[in-house]
Amino acid sequence: MENFEGRIEKLIDLLVLKVPELVAGVVILIVGRYVIKLILKILNSRFEKRNLDISIRGFILSLLKFVCYTLLILTVASTVGIQTTSFIAALSAFGLAVGMALQGSLSNFAGGVLILLFRPFEVGDYIDSQNGSSGTVEKIDLLYTTLKDANGIRIFSPNGTLANSVIKNFTKITSRRFDFIVGIGYEDNIKTAKEIILNILTKEEYILKSPAPMVFVDSLGDSSVNLTVRGWIDRDQYWDTFNSLQEKIKLAFDDKGITIPYPQTEMLIKNAPKDLQN
Repeated sequence: MENFEGRIEKLIDLLVLKVPELVAGVVILIVGRYVIKLILKILNSRFEKRNLDISIRGFILSLLKFVCYTLLILTVASTVGIQTTSFIAALSAFGLAVGMALQGSLSNFAGGVLILLFRPFEVGDYIDSQNGSSGTVEKIDLLYTTLKDANGIRIFSPNGTLANSVIKNFTKITSRRFDFIVGIGYEDNIKTAKEIILNILTKEEYILKSPAPMVFVDSLGDSSVNLTVRGWIDRDQYWDTFNSLQEKIKLAFDDKGITIPYPQTEMLIKNAPKDLQN
């Protein structure tokens, strides 16, 4: 009985000695929670004013909240006398192991953060990237970007390679240049062919007048004189106009008697047998 009473007295004495530390820990916990909430509220307000993407906004706030509360708990534990050294070491080892296991995913995650922060493209943009992905952007996540190509196929492009590649954004422009080659026969009149093509280009509603469309001799091929047709089309009407041009040029050439020759190869036979010479 005396031993039990002695233990109770020692426990009470220990609690009395710990009261200042416990009070300090509670105060730090209350003040810390208030400061963390205030910081998160201010940051969220700033993100909204800058119109930061909601995905990256939520991630940054969640990550910051986790880090702040972890530091707060460690600070309170250290204040009340709990050893936190082993916990910090275990947490560091766990973080290192997870980082090594998810190395590829972390690369995609970093790429997603960069894309959402710097916005080289947005949902609805048509892009073409050096990693082989092209199409209309449907969704931008932290790990993958979802595209829809011209065939209606959905493409899930890893953000790591996408962020590190050259990206062509066709939606950010107001007009696009077109180039294609039309071959005519060597016996046809070059000036007449150029006038026919230019007449078609100038009558097209969506081909820009400035810079003016042009037609010029690109090369003298094996079977044809190759003319380059070049101009600028309004972005929204690009494919419809571009796809109809070559048909109109072919029909106009047929009306004027200008040929678009097939590939030809001349063959010279030397020392032919006598039966073939007769």
